[in-house]
Amino acid sequence: MEGRIINIDPEILGGTPVFFGTRVPIKNLFDYLESGESIDYFLDDFQGVQRAQVIKLLEMSQRLIETSSNIMNENFA
Repeated sequence: MEGRIINIDPEILGGTPVFFGTRVPIKNLFDYLESGESIDYFLDDFQGVQRAQVIKLLEMSQRLIETSSNIMNENFA
C-alpha cells in the first residue's frame, strides 16, 4: 500500500471519505475506537482495509490535532 490513505469521490458513498481502495468510511474506524474496540477488531470486520492505512490515518490525525492546537494557542497568546 503506497500513497493515498483517504479517497473522496462523489461516486463512492456520495463523497463520504473512505479508506483508499475500499468503500469503508473513515468514520467507521473512529466509531470503533470510540466504543472501545481495538484496531484488530476493526480490521477483522473490514478486511479490505490494511493495518498500514489505519496507522497512517491515526498519525495524520495526530498531526492535525497538534497543528490545530498550535494555531489555537497562537490565537490566544
